Amino acid sequence: MSIYKPNASAATLTKNRTEGSINPYSGMCVTCIDGCVGMCEIGKSAYRGHETLYPQPFGIITTASEKKYPVDYSHFSIMGTMMGAKGIEADTEKAIFPNVELGRSIGKNKDIRVKLPVVISGIGSTDVARNNWESLAAGAALCGIILTVGENVSGMDEDAVLENGRVVKTSDLKRRVELFKKWQVGGCGAIVVQANVEDSRLGTLEYALEQLDVDAVELKWGQGAKDIGGEVKIKSLDKALMLKKRGYVVLPDPEDPHVAEAFRRGSFKEFERHSLLGIVDEESFLQRVKSLREAGARNVFLKTGAYRPADLARALRFSSLADIDLVTVDGAGGGTGMSPWRMMNEWGVPSVELHSLLYSYCEKLKAKDHYMPDISLGGGFAFEDQIFKGLAIAAPHVKLIGMARAPLAAAMVGKTIGSRIAENKLPVYVERFGSDVEEIFVTASELKHELGSDLFEELPPGALGLYTYYERLAQGLKQLMCGNRKFSLEYISRDDIAALTKEAAEISGIKHVMDLDREEAEQILDF
Repeated sequence: MSIYKPNASAATLTKNRTEGSINPYSGMCVTCIDGCVGMCEIGKSAYRGHETLYPQPFGIITTASEKKYPVDYSHFSIMGTMMGAKGIEADTEKAIFPNVELGRSIGKNKDIRVKLPVVISGIGSTDVARNNWESLAAGAALCGIILTVGENVSGMDEDAVLENGRVVKTSDLKRRVELFKKWQVGGCGAIVVQANVEDSRLGTLEYALEQLDVDAVELKWGQGAKDIGGEVKIKSLDKALMLKKRGYVVLPDPEDPHVAEAFRRGSFKEFERHSLLGIVDEESFLQRVKSLREAGARNVFLKTGAYRPADLARALRFSSLADIDLVTVDGAGGGTGMSPWRMMNEWGVPSVELHSLLYSYCEKLKAKDHYMPDISLGGGFAFEDQIFKGLAIAAPHVKLIGMARAPLAAAMVGKTIGSRIAENKLPVYVERFGSDVEEIFVTASELKHELGSDLFEELPPGALGLYTYYERLAQGLKQLMCGNRKFSLEYISRDDIAALTKEAAEISGIKHVMDLDREEAEQILDF
């Protein structure tokens, strides 16, 4: 099985000297020569040390692992049928893909309505998130989906006002929430604020509920990219000192005079800010959820990562006991921040395995008539076929698909095209579609009509990019569902997909394609 090269990657800005002859285990050049300046990861580590743990260039990238897992969603195929229709009258004139319904309601009380079965998960305090937030907020709101403000936003805000260690004012978090609400249409979609250890200490969720009237709050147990707290890089000594005072782990120690002098001298140019680890137990979790409800939370979510199976079971048990509204289960391999590169490739339960375990655990809870929270799946989803397979693999428990890197990429491309239009420097492969926003973005005319000319002029090009991307996914998903004769999301089931390998079938419990419909086919032929 082919895996990523462990000693060289575009993510760490490293490469092998002998690119055609590489040891498959260490990733080292077959001939490592005295005199090489160190282009590989080992070599770069020899002079930049811990800096090479993280993907580069930090702040303008998102990252995902290069590792090829034994089983992934490409090992399943979507099954179509020519018989009947579910969710619509079985009439040729009516059973057409534009009539597929992609909206649904989320939460125990079903008071969050989404137009698409999508949540953008945990876009937090990283530079790449902050610099693209206006596009993400406006685009997600217009799409009518859920957008999550990730961890550490208030903690990283230099303008935040604290009283007795609790946040009472924060311009960045307020800006993020208000941008979403400005563009929200018909009450569809939701803005969610997420919290880790530091956020809980700062009272971020209570502030968001009391001052910003957010639709939901989310407790974070981790993500699929790493099993430690969140990290960012800090280019300012003053900010590094501020963050240490707020309780973050900052490396190297900015309060050490020798470190401060080395930073001023240019020996290193960035500090690392790390979040603390959350330590989970049932009693404190239930109490925390109760306190959030008392503070006015209409919906409480939980985000968990690719931890060992027992931790997934705990997440479901605790969520059932606490009446959690939505649990996001994030498979290994990707991230929007600064996750350690080797960790991202070598840690955690991959998506198919994690989501298959999730299904079996949900079925156990269901069999005992326990409360079942709505479920969202994360783990590298980018296109409509993957969304369909994710909804199917753990149906009927899965209600949404969590996404982050893909929508962020769409927003960044839209923003870049907008900048190139302003500079009159469009690349030829974009310029062939036109020279302005309305010619290039295929959804622009529709949105301009809906919003009106004045409001449309305020819309960031990045938001238009995100909206147009989801327009494509929506139509693609409708076409796939129509081919399965499923005209509403609740009818998607596990037998809408088939495993293409015996290994995928064994792991997931999804039938192998050669076993699918075996009994039914034999009955059809028995005449």
